[in-house]
Amino acid sequence: SGVNRLNQFIQAEKITKDLNPTYGSIQKLYSKYTNLSVFCEDRILKVLADKDALFNADGNTNVVASDKVLGQVTPYAGDYGISTDPESFAVDQYRIYFTDKSRGAVIRLSQDGITPISSLGMTDYFKDAFRSSNISLIGSFDDNKKLYNLTMREGPLNLIKTDNVTSSSGDGLDFIDYVDS
Repeated sequence: SGVNRLNQFIQAEKITKDLNPTYGSIQKLYSKYTNLSVFCEDRILKVLADKDALFNADGNTNVVASDKVLGQVTPYAGDYGISTDPESFAVDQYRIYFTDKSRGAVIRLSQDGITPISSLGMTDYFKDAFRSSNISLIGSFDDNKKLYNLTMREGPLNLIKTDNVTSSSGDGLDFIDYVDS
C-alpha cells in the first residue's frame, strides 16, 4: 500500500541477494526452521534469514540479528544440486530428499549434511536411469512406510517406474513397474 511503502522496490536499496552463477539457476526454495534452503541446479545452499554471520579472528562465527532479510550464504559440502527437477523434492521431518539427474544420484539432506543415498549399491542403476533426456522425476515421501518414493516417467511411451528408496537403514530398493494407459 502507499501508506507504509510496502509496494515500493527502490533499485538503489539492496533488496536482492547475489549467488555464484556457477551454481546454476534456483530451482526450489524451502524454509527450514529459521533459515532458507536454496536448491540450485548444481549446488545446495543454506541462507540465514533475518540474521547474519559475524566472523571472529579465529574463523568461528557468531549469529547476530540483522536488518537484512537474507544473510550469509553457505553452500553445503558436496557437489550436488537438484538439476532441473524440483518435482523430485520431498520432506520428512528434518530430512529432505531429491535427485540430481546430471550426476545420477538420489540425495538426502539432513542435519548431518548431504548424503547420496543412491550410493548404497545403486549408483550404476540411477546413473543409467537418469541418462534419458525426456525423463520426469517425481518424489514423494510415504509417512507410513518411512520411504522416499521416486517416480520416473519416461517420454511418450508413458512407462512409469516407482522406486521406494529406503532412507535410514539403506537396506535396498523396492520397484513397482506399470504402464500408464
